[in-house]
Amino acid sequence: MQSIHMLIGGRRVAGEETMPVHNKATGEMIAEIWTADEKQVRAAVDAAERAFREVQLSPYERYEIIMRAANLMHERREEFATALSAEAGKPIRDARGEIDRAYQTLILSAEEAKRLRGDTVPLAGAPGCAGHMAFTIRRPLGVVCAITPFNFPVNLAAHKIGPALAAGNTVVYKPASATPLTASLLCEVFQEAGLPAGCLNLVYGAGSKIGRLLTADERIRMFSFTGSVPVGKALHEAVGFRRISLELGSNSANIVHEDVDDVTWVAEHCARHAFVNAGQVCISCQRVYVSRSIYEEFCQAAVEAARNFQSGDLMDVHTQIGPMISEREAERIEEWVDEAEDEGARVLTGGNRTGAFYEPTVLTDVTPAMKVVSAETFAPVFSIIPYDTIEEAVAAVNDTRYGLQAGVFTHSLAVANYCAENLEVGGVIIGDGATFRMDNMPYGGVKDSGIGREGPAYAIRELTEEKLIVLNVKG
Repeated sequence: MQSIHMLIGGRRVAGEETMPVHNKATGEMIAEIWTADEKQVRAAVDAAERAFREVQLSPYERYEIIMRAANLMHERREEFATALSAEAGKPIRDARGEIDRAYQTLILSAEEAKRLRGDTVPLAGAPGCAGHMAFTIRRPLGVVCAITPFNFPVNLAAHKIGPALAAGNTVVYKPASATPLTASLLCEVFQEAGLPAGCLNLVYGAGSKIGRLLTADERIRMFSFTGSVPVGKALHEAVGFRRISLELGSNSANIVHEDVDDVTWVAEHCARHAFVNAGQVCISCQRVYVSRSIYEEFCQAAVEAARNFQSGDLMDVHTQIGPMISEREAERIEEWVDEAEDEGARVLTGGNRTGAFYEPTVLTDVTPAMKVVSAETFAPVFSIIPYDTIEEAVAAVNDTRYGLQAGVFTHSLAVANYCAENLEVGGVIIGDGATFRMDNMPYGGVKDSGIGREGPAYAIRELTEEKLIVLNVKG
């Protein structure tokens, strides 16, 4: 059994206590991690602060290191994917897909290290400024804290660590306790790539304890967090005037208009987006608003797609769905679906639980007040809701505290434009589902879904400070 150490100042460090890591499909204990105490959290920030002051890597050197780390990850793809499958409960084909995405995210981050640029400021266009020139440069912030969740532990870490290092910052990295194995592997490849000691530090431990210690340290200049709304709000309050990027929850919706060519294809597409990663995706397809004229056809096709979604051995490439992250989470969604049924919802298929495995589930006859509609399910469950007008559908999508992404299936330019203009979300996806994400696009939400944008080219703006330089060339 593995014993996983933290990384502080370039050294692997044990803690005072350990925490078990389990295979999410079998329940078998596969590793233990050493967790940080207050002294070790402070040491991690000390190391990051010292490295920021003493290590002066050029943008090209940062590019080279991040590229080497990406290539090392790619070489160890199967090792990463196997660890990810076990610790997160992902089918192996999805685990491999995440490693491939993280590889690309690091490449994108490396390239951004070479593109840090400022602007010229046309001072001569202002009265009394003849003989003055001005331009801006972008400078790193300092120590950045990256806090990542369990659902995409490698790619989301790449989205935080890659741009932070590319910008010239140093990092204290706190991964989810449920998925620590790939976090350790990620730090390994950065070490092997030649990243100087202290530039990337890894601490493990309960989020409530470690988060409190990290936010209390004023030397951390920015926090990048992906996780739940309550934790994100608490973190935001604790951070105060320091910078923060929050990618929080959602109950993402798709609109399926009556003019779609192939209702079955759209239904299968929505079902796949609802059930991938056992629905544990911030932009998972949770609500589908369907034109009443095609509602019955859509429901039938969605049920068929759900029943064909294949569970099984996570190491089998044909397996499409694995367990939820814990039995407690599976019990939670079981309670929500049972509660919805008691309130009048119909379960068209699914609704059964075996341990941490929850069956792909399709609901209808739901109401906006039900948790399966109004809250983030984070489970393989989606609801189908009929509508009569596009205005009604958009209003229903917007009737939530969330606003991450929404999908719209239509061939009408007028409908697409109306949705693009009026949906209260960070991203509107026309002709595809809300779950669509490419790692080079700006990704983030409005309302309670977060603050800031991910995607290396966009994140790096928030990870740097714009500094103005003015020259009086007249002397």
